[in-house]
Amino acid sequence: MNLYEKLATDIEALVQQGVLLPGERIPSVRQASQHHRLSITTVIRAYVLLESRGIIESRPQSGYFVRARREEPVVELRPSRPDPRPSAVDVSGMVLSTLRSIRSDDAIALGSPYPDPTLFPWQRINQYANNIGRRYATWNVLDDLPPGQPQLIRQITRRYLENGYTIDPNELIITIGATEAINLCLQAVAKPGDAIAVESPTYYAMLHAIERLGMRAVEVPTDPVEGMDLPSLMRLIEERGIKACMVMPNFQNPLGFQMSDERKRQLVALLTEKDIPVIENDVYGELYYGDAHPTSLKAYDTAGIVLHCASFSKTLTNAWRIGWALPGRYRETVERLKFLNTLTTPAIPQLAIAEFLKNDGYDFHLRRVRKAYAQQADIMAAAVRRFFPPGTSVSRPTGGYVMWVQLPEGVDAMVLYHLALERKITVAPGHMFSAAPTYTNCIRLNYSAAWTSEIEAAVITLGKLVASLQARTGPVQEMSG
Repeated sequence: MNLYEKLATDIEALVQQGVLLPGERIPSVRQASQHHRLSITTVIRAYVLLESRGIIESRPQSGYFVRARREEPVVELRPSRPDPRPSAVDVSGMVLSTLRSIRSDDAIALGSPYPDPTLFPWQRINQYANNIGRRYATWNVLDDLPPGQPQLIRQITRRYLENGYTIDPNELIITIGATEAINLCLQAVAKPGDAIAVESPTYYAMLHAIERLGMRAVEVPTDPVEGMDLPSLMRLIEERGIKACMVMPNFQNPLGFQMSDERKRQLVALLTEKDIPVIENDVYGELYYGDAHPTSLKAYDTAGIVLHCASFSKTLTNAWRIGWALPGRYRETVERLKFLNTLTTPAIPQLAIAEFLKNDGYDFHLRRVRKAYAQQADIMAAAVRRFFPPGTSVSRPTGGYVMWVQLPEGVDAMVLYHLALERKITVAPGHMFSAAPTYTNCIRLNYSAAWTSEIEAAVITLGKLVASLQARTGPVQEMSG
């Protein structure tokens, strides 16, 4: 066996043994040359051989990575089958307790809803903020009244144009994060006691808004690839008197799917026909793994029924919660509610972000973030498959930075949550993503942080805990949706 063939065989064995995981970077040519005391030419020949075998792949300006196993199914989860009855929502206490547990500095925060802050351009944005603060000796709060700072509105409008969609800048309202935008939009279209259709599972911030306003959630069956089931939604509109709909069509939290353009078009057409407003949470829209920016429901709206919400909290900075709403025909109501709710949105963060968008290569920053998340999604999925017991299923996100994990039947995610917390590991239990006790054997994992030995050890520990809980419940049973 030639030297390059032996090196290729050794690396392939490490991949087969799970030492090197799909999506994980392998040593560079120069590093491998120095470590194995081989010529660079020999290492290159070994890597070319591994590429031809489909074991690794080269990525321009990034290096060599273990290739994802093509025999693995893209998605193993089944469509959900939630209880169709309207439910009062009471999840805020659990969510608050979970978020508090994440604050520990020495915890491995796999349960965090927030992206890894090391990828944010903190220093540059802070420089802009400091310069802006020094330029203005005094500040008139009346200048900050809704809809927001014109400089930021202009930059957001240009951003939509660059992504292939024209918006009316006069429709845009700056908010304190997407959370405020969602709350204002829901308050504008529905009243206490109304039934609001949501995906199942759904992001708990949507449930918070429903809970805060005294409304009821109706969970709609949701496919882990395509999203909300439209025939089921149509039936629930007729049977349950749905007053509004709340969805995340792009990289839904927690499942990570991207709704197809055709289904987005059909959803908007259905709701337009029924004259039912839809609140679109698009906070992850810029974090796509593919080649093109996804479309939004807003792009198919001709009647003003789509209330589009987004923010910079997931892509640029979560220290300053700056979001916005495009509320369609409800714009005046949302602006009035914004004024009544918080009066203004702080101006300096708006202006600092506007300066960054104007001068500092937002696209370059996003490409780096997307590449990191896509690689880490492959690694996390491979690690869960390797270290969790049989009967575990994972979603395959196409954007964002969270992954849904369905554990073997009978494993209680809340018990797992507490056992993991004792070991300085946080997870997000599935109980948080439904108004009913539907996803008791599911967790959501955050993979935004760069893969480290500490994170791998945490995933291994979680797998052992799941196996121990499974052993208490007896044989593995067939999983329910």
